[in-house]
This record gives sequence, C-alpha cells and structure tokens, in this order.
Amino acid sequence: MTHPAAATTITASLAALTLAAGLTIGQTIALGGAAHAAEVSDPISHSAPDAALELGFLGSHETGQFDEAAAEITAVHGDTVFTVNAQSATVDIIDASDPKSPEKVGEITGSGVANSVAIREDGLGVVALEDEDKTKPGSLMFFDATDTSAPVLGTVPVGSLPDMVTVTPDGEHALVANEGEPADDFSADPEGSVSVIDLPSEVAAPETSGVHTADFHGFEEGGAKTLPEDVRIFGPNPEGDLSVSRNLEPEYITVAGDKAYATLQEANAIAVVDVASAEVTEILPLGFKDHGRAGNGLDASDRDPEDAPEVNITEYEGLKGAYMPDTISTFSAGGTDYLVTANEGDSREWGDFIDAARFKDLGEDDLAPVCENSPLADKLGDEDLGRLNVITDKGLSEDGDCYEELYAFGTRSFSVWTTDGKLVADSGDSFEQMTAEAIPDFFNSNHSESNLEGRSDDKGPEPEALTIGEVGEKTYAFVGFERVGGIAAFDLSDPASPEFVTYFNNRDFSVSVEDEIEDASDPKTLLSSAGDLGPEGITFLSADESPSGEAALVVGNEVSGTTSLYSVANLADDDDGDEGAEASSEANGDEEAGADSEGTADDEGGADEAAGAEADSGAAEDAEAGSDDAADADSASGTQDADQSADSEGSKASEGAEGSQNGSDSSDDDNAGPLPRTGADLGQYLILGGIALGLIIIGVVAFLLTRRRR
Repeated sequence: MTHPAAATTITASLAALTLAAGLTIGQTIALGGAAHAAEVSDPISHSAPDAALELGFLGSHETGQFDEAAAEITAVHGDTVFTVNAQSATVDIIDASDPKSPEKVGEITGSGVANSVAIREDGLGVVALEDEDKTKPGSLMFFDATDTSAPVLGTVPVGSLPDMVTVTPDGEHALVANEGEPADDFSADPEGSVSVIDLPSEVAAPETSGVHTADFHGFEEGGAKTLPEDVRIFGPNPEGDLSVSRNLEPEYITVAGDKAYATLQEANAIAVVDVASAEVTEILPLGFKDHGRAGNGLDASDRDPEDAPEVNITEYEGLKGAYMPDTISTFSAGGTDYLVTANEGDSREWGDFIDAARFKDLGEDDLAPVCENSPLADKLGDEDLGRLNVITDKGLSEDGDCYEELYAFGTRSFSVWTTDGKLVADSGDSFEQMTAEAIPDFFNSNHSESNLEGRSDDKGPEPEALTIGEVGEKTYAFVGFERVGGIAAFDLSDPASPEFVTYFNNRDFSVSVEDEIEDASDPKTLLSSAGDLGPEGITFLSADESPSGEAALVVGNEVSGTTSLYSVANLADDDDGDEGAEASSEANGDEEAGADSEGTADDEGGADEAAGAEADSGAAEDAEAGSDDAADADSASGTQDADQSADSEGSKASEGAEGSQNGSDSSDDDNAGPLPRTGADLGQYLILGGIALGLIIIGVVAFLLTRRRR
C-alpha cells in the first residue's frame, strides 16, 4: 500500500535528484571548457594595431615546484615535449598530443645535473649533464626520443659545466657550450670551451673519439690569434695560467652555415667556431649601447620620489650598456645570415669577488668616485641612477682615479647583428615602453613576487629566452622576459628595422607567490593560480610540427615550474583565409588602436630621420665594435633613429589607450572560452533527458495511484 505522503516524498526526492544531476553535469561542462591548469583568468595581451600574430594559452604541465628551476629548456619530437627539470636533475617526458592537457609520462635520469636538451630530426636526443662538482668535466647523454620510454643510449665526456647543447641543421654534429663557471668561492676557475661531437647517422650514441674541443688557448698572451681590446677579461685567476681561457664562458650557441656562434656573456662578446675543424677562429666584441641616445633610455630607479611618475624611462649622457647576451639565434633574409641576441646582462659574484656596485656607492669600499666633470656627477640620487647596478671595471679614467662614464649590465633589448659582429638593429627601450603600457601597475616586476619596479635598478624586464620562427611568409623573433614574464614577438622582415607585433603574458600579478606561499594552505593551488613565472627557454613549432595544427611555442618557466604551450595564430590575410582569425585581429586592433605603436613606426619616417643623422652618431659606433664601415654605421643609426621616431609616435598614440587587458577581453581566441559543443555533450543531454522523462512518468504513476486509493 502506498501512502499519499510517501508518494509525494518520493516524487519530490526524484525531482530534486533530477535537478541535482542536471546542475552537477552542467557545472562539469562549463568548468571543463573555461579553464586549464596554470591558465590565468585574464592573461595580458598587448598588440600593435596591425598585428599579424596573436598569442594565446593552450595548456600546461605543472610540477608544483616554486622557484626550483623545475622547468627550463625544452625540446620537442613529434607530440612529445622534453623539459629540463634541474630541480630533480632529470628531463621530464611530457605527452602533448592534447596540447590543452599536456601530461608527464616519464623522465630521463642521468648522472649529475641536467642543463639542456636537444633532439635531432630522426629522434636522436642529447642531454647536457653538469658534474656534481661543476668545475669538473661534464658529459653528454644520448637517448632515443622515438621510444616513449626514451631509453639512454650512452654518454661521452665534454668540458666543465656544459650549459647548452644544440644539433647542427645537417644533423652531423652536436655542439656544447662548456661554460666553465668558477667554484662558488672562486677557489677554482676551469676553462671555457665549445665541444664539437661527430654524430652517427643512426639513432645511437657517438664514440668518445668523436668528441673534439674548441678552446681559447690561441687567444692567450703570445698566442697565434688576436684578442680584441674590448673583450672583457677580468677577475681573480686561482690557477695562475690561461687567464683568457678561464674568463671566457660560452653560454649559448647557434649555427649559420658552416660556423657556430657562441655567446660569451660576461665578456660581452661572441666566439666564432669553425664546426668542421672544431676551432675558435675569432672573437667578436659587441661593444656598448649608448643610453644617452634618444630611444635608448631606461628606468633606472626602483625608488621614485613621492608624487613623481613611477615609470621614468630616461636617457642619460655618459651611461652605456654592455649587451652581454644570453640566448642567441639566427635567421636569413635576402640571402644573408643574421644573428639575434637577447641582451640579458650578467654579473660575476663568486666568493669575495663581485664586479657590480650601486652607482651611489662609487667612492666607497675602495671603489673610485665619479669624476667631477662627468655628465653623471649629479645623478647620484635614488631618483636618478643612484640605485642602478653598474660594472666596476669599466668606465675608469686613464689614471684610474675616477669614473668618467658608467656601464650597466645588459641593454634591456634584443639586437640583430651581421655574422661578423656589426650591429644591424637594436630594439632600443621598446621592451620597457611596451611593458609599461601593458602592465602599468607591475612595470619591471620581479618573477617570484609581484611588485612595481622591483627590477628597475638592475636589468629591467631581463630578456633571456629567444627563438626564431616563420609564420606565413614572415620571420619573427620571440623574446621571453625572465623577470616580468611574457613573450614579445617582433617581425624581422626588415632586419634593420624589427617591428613590434604582440606581447602575451600568462601571469596573474594579483598573486605574489613569494609573499604568500609560506602561509598558503594549498601551495600548489596558489602557484598554479599565478600562471607562468620566469620563462627560461622557448621552442618554436611550425604548424606542421605542432599538435594543435597551428604554429605554437613551448615555454619552460623556471620559477613556476610549468611547461606551457602557447598558440601562435596567424592573423595575416593568407591564402587559407581563417575568417575567425581575421575577426579576432579586427577586434584586437579596434580595442588597442594606438595603445602600442612604439617599435612599429613607418619605415619611411625612420629612414628620413636617419638621413639627417651625423655620420659619427651611428649605433655601430656606439657599439664600439671596431667597425670602420661607415655604411654599416649609417644603417645602424637609421635603425636607432627609427626607434626614436617610433617611441615618439607610440607616446602620442598611447593617450586614451584602454590597456592591454581590455584588448585581450575582446579577442576572439578559440582557447579563451568554453569548448564548442560536441557529440559527447549531446549524449549527456540525451541521457539527462531520458532520466528526467522517466522520473516524470514515475511521478505521474505515483500521483494516479494515490488518487485511486483515495
């Protein structure tokens, strides 16, 4: 016998169950499409009005490790990403076949610390391993990237602290930058060198006999080769010999033709290596950037006066910048090879030896003062250059009594060079100008914590990561900022006048991880909510190589420990005519028109201004690279004058700009919102509909039974 009250209760319960089931599944659908791991809700997207590219977030693998270098250099083979995890001294194997949900499936472990990874087209992988005692020789470990378990094939010895490895385009050699960094207490300082390894044609480890060393012995005093005067050799020499070889520390390598080019960051130079003979043939001094020239300014203070503008990008007569590049890459245009450098800057701080000091501290602690007749003599205040870190062994007068001019670490820019070391173009102060517009409240922030101007007194946004890629018919440089974060894309169609295209930063500055993580109840969730922090390495994937079917970037972020994939959407009117991309481009352009035109000035304006420039004011002369070629100097001058013109136009255009995040809100990014409805969604709805109909029938039957029994 069914009681009326029971029937009513059953019906209500079933109805509640139906509603609960519907709501729960509905929430699952919404959440599944709206968010990805480590994707922030409002990433920064800032573009030139006519931007031909748009960057967006695809997905991320998270280690959950904060500020432990758990994701650094990346390499890709097929749909698998290999990421150097220095925190665990391994290389993580990440399945990226679904780029929105990359998943770690294994790891490669060797002896020592993993610093770099590279993979040949056929799947021969190689890892640079630093010895546990970094001053001792390291090794290269080879593996098979075609096997999901990436079995180790063997190892060969190389020089001290192998910091970066690459494979030549023809696949015949592996090249290793053996940095030879000093011991932490400067008790030892091994030689720097470049190893050239002959690779087998099959996926197998090479023989030890195939390892050759390109050293710097020929540049020692009395050697057969000439060391240019502007190559910076400095600091203690515990061994007492080979002072040049111990000072030169190869950092990163690129290949153009039959030559390799290795950055010697602290020496502010590039080594040229003949690959076939494994010989360093020459060293190219990069000279210095003139921060007194219009368009070459910088924000040098993290302590602006009260009520003064917090962003103060200013030129200073007598202040130079040492390029000191970290990453280097290459591209070709018009049949000519060019080098591209990310000019990070780096000081040496080993034991009691430190080659950096704040400007205002000159004249103390056995340091010479600033010369009274220096144009910088009245810039010692914190609001000017007082807090800027400068190089202590550069800028002294001939008698060494005082500093006539000052030199900063890095140039807060990227540069284009000829392969013989002549400056072709420099991005000037565009990085700081652009990030000041895109992120005004966190301009020059640090990476581990969110702050305003935390890095202005050091190296600013700190360009470090760099890669080159072709999208459509154009070549682009993608530059990662280690501190403030994000990736900026520049069009290299005209090598002498790179143009800013777009900037993307998957970071939530409202989350300051360093300040919050100790008290966080769930540190991993906190870290994930911050997004990507500290991009260290970037790999470009063409549309043919990318698991998403369009060009992409794979970014290793050392502070957040994330390996993230970014889409690179081509907004140009190409033959394939992606209407959605065009709509996105129009929306983005409408929102951000005039918001960031620096770095994208009319070439004619730059050329006209360059034509009137003095011949001795060219950027090539500012670089003091020893070039006597007036035409090259004039070309470089035109580039920097174009930057100046662009900065002026960008300043005018920025009035009334709504900000980068508003622009990104209107972008028609396929990855920004919920996923499109699929057959799986339809199936869920049919199931829910069937359940609901069944419950209604049960309710009706129960109601009728109750009526009959009455």
